[in-house]
Amino acid sequence: MAKKVPQINASSMADISFLLLIFFLVTTSMDVNQGLARRLPAPVPPDQKIEDLEKKIHDRDLLRVKINSINQLFVQGQEMDVKQLRAKAKEFIENPNNDPNLPERFTEEIQGLGAVTYTKNHVISVQNDVDTKYQAYLDVQNELVAAYNELRDEYAHSKFGKAYNELDEDEQKLVQKVYPQKISEAEPKNYGGL
Repeated sequence: MAKKVPQINASSMADISFLLLIFFLVTTSMDVNQGLARRLPAPVPPDQKIEDLEKKIHDRDLLRVKINSINQLFVQGQEMDVKQLRAKAKEFIENPNNDPNLPERFTEEIQGLGAVTYTKNHVISVQNDVDTKYQAYLDVQNELVAAYNELRDEYAHSKFGKAYNELDEDEQKLVQKVYPQKISEAEPKNYGGL
């Protein structure tokens, strides 16, 4: 008769494996992809054509920003460095000198702020080439969002005496009424060298 070989008790191996898995999940850091916070526009009614919507926006109220396949930035058809975009966007959004080529300024009574003069119809249209590098696209988006953030911060300081991010939720909503973030993203196209 053959001698029996003692077997290793493996009943707790599953428990040990599970604990190791939990340990590695808890201690491992994961790269988190950052996205862009955007609110999707309301759907276009089926009986309305896109051309009808485009006709509603006056030419002076639209800032066209395009990025081509070799990551060149064009604003209103003029080539521009991305570092200049923030200042250009701020000027467009605010129209401080009431320039007739920039969005029309309106004066309205806003509850909690009083009479406010602002460009309520402005829209920034961003369109990129299908071959645009993601980093170039993000750089443009960051500059546009920074323009809004700076304008909101300046307005918050003038009206409330503190930074925009220090305001309570209701005060932030009031500032957002004056500087609503209107960035429209058009479908990517193939521009080539523009």
